[in-house]
Amino acid sequence: MPHDVTMPQLGMAQDAGKIVSWLKAPGEAVAKGDLLFEVETDKATMEVEAQASGFLTGVVAEAGEDVPVGAVIARISESAEEESAAPEPAAEDAPPADDLPEGHSVTMPQLGMAQDSGVLVNWLKAPGEAVAAGDVLFEVETDKSTMEVEAGRDGYLAATLAEAGEEVPVGEPVAILSAEAPANPVARSVARTAAAAPSSPPARPEANAAQRPETRPEPARPAPQQASGGRILASPKARRLALEQGLDLARLVEAGHPQPFHVRDLDRLRAMPATSPVAEGAAATARMLTAEIDADGFAAFADWAAEAHGLADADALLAGLAGASLSPPCTIAVERFGQARHFAVPAGRVLSAVSETEDAPDLILRDLRGTAIRSLAMGAEASPVLTLMTGGAGLSVTLECSPSQLDAQSAITFLTDFAGRVEQPLRHLL
Repeated sequence: MPHDVTMPQLGMAQDAGKIVSWLKAPGEAVAKGDLLFEVETDKATMEVEAQASGFLTGVVAEAGEDVPVGAVIARISESAEEESAAPEPAAEDAPPADDLPEGHSVTMPQLGMAQDSGVLVNWLKAPGEAVAAGDVLFEVETDKSTMEVEAGRDGYLAATLAEAGEEVPVGEPVAILSAEAPANPVARSVARTAAAAPSSPPARPEANAAQRPETRPEPARPAPQQASGGRILASPKARRLALEQGLDLARLVEAGHPQPFHVRDLDRLRAMPATSPVAEGAAATARMLTAEIDADGFAAFADWAAEAHGLADADALLAGLAGASLSPPCTIAVERFGQARHFAVPAGRVLSAVSETEDAPDLILRDLRGTAIRSLAMGAEASPVLTLMTGGAGLSVTLECSPSQLDAQSAITFLTDFAGRVEQPLRHLL
C-alpha cells in the first residue's frame, strides 16, 4: 500500500512549512531513513526522512512552496509508475462538510518524525468556550511522550472532532476555531467526523483506518508490530505506570495485542488471568548483566572524531554508539554528574546526525567513569539503564532492565554489541 508523505509539524505553533528542496527525484528509489526533502519553518530548517521504502511518486508540491501541516505532498509507492496516486494538498481550513462551523482547523500534530498518529488524552477546553492563542486545547500521547497542544490563535472552540481516548492520524482535524462565538458548538467522535466527511476527494489511507463504529469501546489500532532489537513499543507514561504497578508489558506482546502500548492498554493487562506466583516473581525481577572491557577505546575515538570531523560533543558520540546497538531510531539519555542530556539517534551509522531532543529516552546511559563507584545494583527503571564504570585498566559496563523492556536474548545481544563498540569504535563504524 502506498505511504503518504505529509508536511510534518516541527513546532506546536506551526501551521505550514516551506519546501526548501527535494533530495530525491520523482520515480527515484528510496529506503526508509533516506533524507527525502528539506523543510523551513519560522524556527528552523530541517531534513525530513522517508518513513517507508519504495519509489517517490505523486509529488504535488515544488521547492519554494508553502504547504499546510499535515497536507499530503507526495507518496512512496511500490513502483515508480504510480505517479497519479497522491491526492491534492489539504486546505488549511476545515472543509465545509455538512453542519460543521467555519473556521481554522486544528490538526493532530506530528511530535516525532516516525509518528503516524496520536491519542487524544483529554480536552482542556469545552465546545463554545473562548480561547487565547497560548491556551492549552488538549493533551496528546504518542509512543514517545505526552504533550499539551496550544490553540495557536484567539477565538472560540466551535467544534471538537475527536473524543478523549481516540487515536487520530497525524494531520487530521481534531477541532475548529472560529472568530465569532458559535451558536451551536459541535462535539463529535472520530467515527462520526469521518462518516460526515464528503465522499470526494478520497480520504487518505490513514483516515480510512480511523473510521470505526460509534459504539466501539476504544479506537482501532494498527496491526501488531514488534520493535527491532526485542524492544517493546510503549509510551513513557505506560512504561512508568506498568513498572510502578508491577505489570509486565511482555504479556500483552505474547497475547498478540498491537503496539505501541498506551495507558489504556494497562486495563487489558490487569484483566488478563493471573500467572503463577513463580512466573509473577520472575517477571518482576530486574535483569542485570555486566560486561568487562580490557581497554577503553572511546576516549581516543572521541579525540579523533573531534580533530578529524569536528564532532566535539562526546556525549552525542556516546549516545550514537548506544543507539546503534539498541536499533535506531531511538532516544538516548546520557547522564553524568547529575546532569542529563537527551539525544535523538537516527537510523544508520551517521554520528554527525545525532542531535539533542526533549523526547523521553528509550535508554538511559550513566557515565560513572572518573568516580569511585566500581559496582552497582540499582534495579529496573522506566527505561533500560546502561552504566559505564572504570574497571582496572579497562571498563565495566552494566545493563539493568525489566523483562518487559528487553527479553533475555535481546539484553545479551545489546550489551555484547555495545561493549564491542566502546572497546573498538572505529571497527564497528566501518
